[in-house]
Amino acid sequence: MIVTLTANPSLDRTVELPGALARGEVQRAVAVHQHSGGKGVNVSRALVASGLDTVAVLPGGDSDPVLAGLLADGVPYAALPISEPLRSNVTLTEPDGVTTKINEPGPELSPDEQEALIGLLLERSRGASWVVLAGSLPPGVPADFYATVARRLRSVDNPANDGGAPLIAIDSSGAPLAASIGGNADGETSGKPDLLKPNAEELAELAAAAGFANVHTADELEADPGLAAKAAAAVVESGVGAVLATLGSKGAVLVTADGAWLATHPPIQAVSTVGAGDSSLAGYLLAATRGGSAQDCLRQAVAHGAAAASLPGSTVPAVHQTTPDAVTITALQKD
Repeated sequence: MIVTLTANPSLDRTVELPGALARGEVQRAVAVHQHSGGKGVNVSRALVASGLDTVAVLPGGDSDPVLAGLLADGVPYAALPISEPLRSNVTLTEPDGVTTKINEPGPELSPDEQEALIGLLLERSRGASWVVLAGSLPPGVPADFYATVARRLRSVDNPANDGGAPLIAIDSSGAPLAASIGGNADGETSGKPDLLKPNAEELAELAAAAGFANVHTADELEADPGLAAKAAAAVVESGVGAVLATLGSKGAVLVTADGAWLATHPPIQAVSTVGAGDSSLAGYLLAATRGGSAQDCLRQAVAHGAAAASLPGSTVPAVHQTTPDAVTITALQKD
């Protein structure tokens, strides 16, 4: 069982344009797709598509369209009732794969609602192999929320840990991402995840937060997988179990304490990159739950990401739609 937490879920609408986006002009869409979204929700949707047990934990009222979408898609969920409607996000995709996103902030969660959401997650995480903490944080939630949740998941006082604490993956950005690799005021580091899934821009942020001597831009990291591996290694050395860094069309880099690898997929015709990173994380977890090696997990991650990018909107692929045999794995130096 894999449990996902999406603190700031959304109703995602993807609008396909027939040509390049023309600012200030009227354009007609060729297609519109709508899905319940948010990073954790997308991971759960991808896991369901491949037949893996999952539960998506999120806030939301019973009549909210996001929950209705999950029900329609057959995605099991546990929702904390809130009075405010969840946010809506709009994505514009151009024929060449260029993607423009407009994301709303989402409803504010009070301290009591935050505590109730954590309690719901702890309850539903009993027996889980992995817990995924993913996406942005809504207004009112502190930047160290995911680190706090990770510590609570691992606490000996958590009754869900009677069979051992689950492994924890975090996929976020900005301040919540940086906080996930830091200790608290007492130097406690139990909030650090077993797996981080940044893109190139987020990896640059993480490397800077981890004290990587030579901070580089996202473009530089995408262009040089060896450099990306060194940046990810600095994050692993800070106490994180592993870093899966997706590098767009360049593939992905996985760094653990035992090694570093680059995975590449033959070029595809990109239709929409929305949710491709979330699908990559789902592919990694799918392989991990089947006992795959680090290289196996990386291979399936890249295969899932490539398949997602070739599908419209935020459609997620099933494992039979992926081509892991087409992925090439290359060992890298991480120091």
